[in-house]
Amino acid sequence: MKFRRKSDTTPAEASTDAADVPAPVGPFDAADLPEDGVERVDLGSLLVAPQEGRELRLQVDEASGTVQSVLLAAPEGAVELRAFAAPRNGDLWSEVRPQLAADMARRGGTASEREGEFGTELVCQLQVRRPDGSTATQPSVIVGVNGDRWLLRATVMGRPALEESLPEEWIETVRSVAVQRGVGAMPVGEPLPVVLPANARKVDQPAAQPPTP
Repeated sequence: MKFRRKSDTTPAEASTDAADVPAPVGPFDAADLPEDGVERVDLGSLLVAPQEGRELRLQVDEASGTVQSVLLAAPEGAVELRAFAAPRNGDLWSEVRPQLAADMARRGGTASEREGEFGTELVCQLQVRRPDGSTATQPSVIVGVNGDRWLLRATVMGRPALEESLPEEWIETVRSVAVQRGVGAMPVGEPLPVVLPANARKVDQPAAQPPTP
């Protein structure tokens, strides 16, 4: 049997081999981020790619000044991004889902599971109060992605959450995110810190805020 050395591979063969390798898909660990030419905003634990037609906001707890999540908002809907510490080779999302569903029920809403692009996701409906005192139903789809000692949770809200499956443009938004876990030890389920840039816009917490795992 002949074992081919690198020098035995012709340029044409190398090109063919490269074409056979599928392009990496996210969400990414920051250490494995491909050279895709995308300039992401460094927000500490989250590296977020700007999206055309969507406003990047940071949701801040006014009492403590702590940044709690990142929001990409568009006229038709938004996606909230949060990252949490998770065990190595674990499946924190499977543990968190029942907690989220139970909390939704406790608040008078509903949550059901379905299979989506990233695995099992939660489809939620919750009654919220508008600023004028009237009520409305807020739909959302909560997606969880297990990474290397991290869990990325993406909550899609608005019209995209009413579709039978998440629209491709919102899936790609989640796929473009990278998570910087850091090397320090952290309790499982603890939110990974988000850094507030000097020119960021502060916004209040949304009416329907899912609990932390």
